[in-house]
Amino acid sequence: MRVGVLTGGGDCPGLNAVIRAVVRKGVQEYGYDFTGFRDGWRGPLEGRTVPLDIPAVRGILPRGGTILGSSRTNPLQAEDGVRRVRENLAEQRVDALIAIGGEDTLGVAATLYEEHGVPCVGVPKTIDNDLSGTDYTFGFDTAVNIATEAIDRLHTTAESHMRVLVCEVMGRHAGWIALHSGLAGGANVILIPEHRFDLEEVCGWITSRFEAAYAPIVVVAEGAMPSDGEMVLKDESHDSFGHVRLSGVGEWLAKQIEKRTGKEARTTVLGHVQRGGTPSAFDRWLATRFGLHAIDCVHDGDYGKMVALQGTRIVRIPISEATAELKTVDPELYAEAGVFFG
Repeated sequence: MRVGVLTGGGDCPGLNAVIRAVVRKGVQEYGYDFTGFRDGWRGPLEGRTVPLDIPAVRGILPRGGTILGSSRTNPLQAEDGVRRVRENLAEQRVDALIAIGGEDTLGVAATLYEEHGVPCVGVPKTIDNDLSGTDYTFGFDTAVNIATEAIDRLHTTAESHMRVLVCEVMGRHAGWIALHSGLAGGANVILIPEHRFDLEEVCGWITSRFEAAYAPIVVVAEGAMPSDGEMVLKDESHDSFGHVRLSGVGEWLAKQIEKRTGKEARTTVLGHVQRGGTPSAFDRWLATRFGLHAIDCVHDGDYGKMVALQGTRIVRIPISEATAELKTVDPELYAEAGVFFG
């Protein structure tokens, strides 16, 4: 049995832990061989591979990023993409494929399995924590810890200068990072994509904070939108999955706050800092468990499934079900945070 492994989409702390667990258990308990595909779906599309065995995965548990590389390649949009993927898998004698990724990467895996019979197993990865069917995705905890530490540091400089500090975090359509890090970091305003914000209300919270002799911290997800405006884009370009590049709402918000309140405002955009570096203990634990259960899924021939965390158990759900809709922040959860606004 030869198993292919790929990591697609944005890089994420914990990817290497999954690869390590898959290979270690697959070789030691099942006697499988492995082929690593380079750069996400570009690997199967173009036949780009690297050797993947136990020596190759030694020492990678604490490393961020992915030893296989990643990309946002969509083989379903490439000319003869499905045929090329199938031919390259056959040429490499790959019997099953483990795809580690988020909504887009796993969406491709679901289509290849359901419509073209390619035996795929999915592992959920995204710092945005927006995949349905799993309580948490690995990478999220690390991103929240990084954002929380940044917010802690912003408090001291904000209070030293008595200025507004806006911290922009990732979160295209889901505000999980903003909500968790904002609450943990004691932010005075948290703005998420699921709830359009009223600029006058935000400025009122900020003014109230200054009246209490404290400097406000505003945490805003990159996909957050004002009630009378649209999403702020970095540029108009699209990737192969149709996504535009976000970032800029933090700068826009700081300018609006200065204009309306007369208070000095500055922006910190965390960007890819949230993706990088060593994974947290929780993400190493979760990614390792996902890897162990993913190779069990292959061994059982239970294809078209994604491993997921529900409570403390790892379960299997159809990949198509996990990617059918995004998991967004419940209004009741966001309402809880409102106690601390202003």
